[in-house]
Amino acid sequence: MKKIFKSFMTAFSIPDLRKKFLFTFLMLVVFRLVAHIPISGVDLASLKNLFARNQFLTLLDIFSGGTLANFSIMALGLNPYINASIIFQLLTMIFPALEELSKEGEYGRQRLDQYTRFLTVPLCFIQSFGMYALLRNQKIVTTFSPLSLVSMMLTMTAGTMFLVWLGELVTERGIGNGVSLLIFAGIVGRIPVSLGQTAVVLESTQTFNTLVFLLMSVGVIAGVVFVNEGAREIRVSYAKRIRGTRMYGGASTHLPLRINQAGVIPIIFAVSLILLPSMVGRFFEQVKNPAISRFALFLVTLFDPSSWFYNLSYFLLVVGFTYFYTAIVFDPQKIAEEIKKYGGFVPGIRPGKPTAEYLSKILNRITLPGAIFLGFIAILPALARQLTGMDTMLIGGTGILIVVSVVLETVKQLEAQLIMRSYDGFLKK
Repeated sequence: MKKIFKSFMTAFSIPDLRKKFLFTFLMLVVFRLVAHIPISGVDLASLKNLFARNQFLTLLDIFSGGTLANFSIMALGLNPYINASIIFQLLTMIFPALEELSKEGEYGRQRLDQYTRFLTVPLCFIQSFGMYALLRNQKIVTTFSPLSLVSMMLTMTAGTMFLVWLGELVTERGIGNGVSLLIFAGIVGRIPVSLGQTAVVLESTQTFNTLVFLLMSVGVIAGVVFVNEGAREIRVSYAKRIRGTRMYGGASTHLPLRINQAGVIPIIFAVSLILLPSMVGRFFEQVKNPAISRFALFLVTLFDPSSWFYNLSYFLLVVGFTYFYTAIVFDPQKIAEEIKKYGGFVPGIRPGKPTAEYLSKILNRITLPGAIFLGFIAILPALARQLTGMDTMLIGGTGILIVVSVVLETVKQLEAQLIMRSYDGFLKK
């Protein structure tokens, strides 16, 4: 800890890094200030009650950086931008033109970022209209005129694009990934409120339940760090080549296959599907047709967050999406071709197709524990309620996963900045 603090002070003493720190801090302050500017025409007291009953909105609030619960002008947060990024990641694997564009270095990355921003705008309008319809159905919106609808949609769209602009500024002129840091700031900003709620609950529970809660909290944080950093290193050797009087190659390196290649994306996919039936059921619950209302009530009961069917389905969806997204972001065939192209080979494995099959076999094996862990993180709140009887947690498993991932990513980027300036990095052992 002392070495980390010393390295931090060393980084802060460098003029250009100090400017990056201060700029990042300033942008986070602006974000937290704007997050408290509310949209007119919304009953905030009824909105808080709705959030207390709906886990889907709670998860969206996590990714919005805490702006949705306050229904500020940035109520949608970064959700449309994240969805647009995921869509383009999938499209890159389908359309060869986008795949070639992604390989064109900085130019290709800027074009894809521009396309992502273009797609974010219509997604903002769609999600803002859906949010308006949901709040109107729950009688939380107090104004119902077409002008108020257009005004609310434009306000939320502008708020999201302003948030995207802040994130890009932090990425360009600050430390770390701007979008991730904004989400991180929103989660951390909710800790004092969650801590107070958890402390009240702990006072009224038995000592055993309190001990179980504390052990689970420590265990989850340690598990997230271990799984997020865990990787299987595949040794790759390169053949020696002689050019003139010089010899090149002959070195060996390692190809890291991470246990959690997909990050938090499978949870986003899974929670969107698992909570959709209950939301549809609640929407049609007030229909006068008896058959439709009974079916809607059946959906709401079957997919209740406290039921075993809901949690089992949620767990299986997370595991399935983990394998699906890992297959998208890591292509063993391309990796094997790149290794062969530069004269490399895995010892004991022939280059080309056998190497691709070997990498695919190893990846399938190590993805299983990562997928099971993500599934456990997803249903952690339900497990905590069953074991401790508490309805509140300091921070959910998904939030912990995001916080730890952002911290590790930022520390690594700062370490790279220090290494470039011949300073010791944070993670040096």
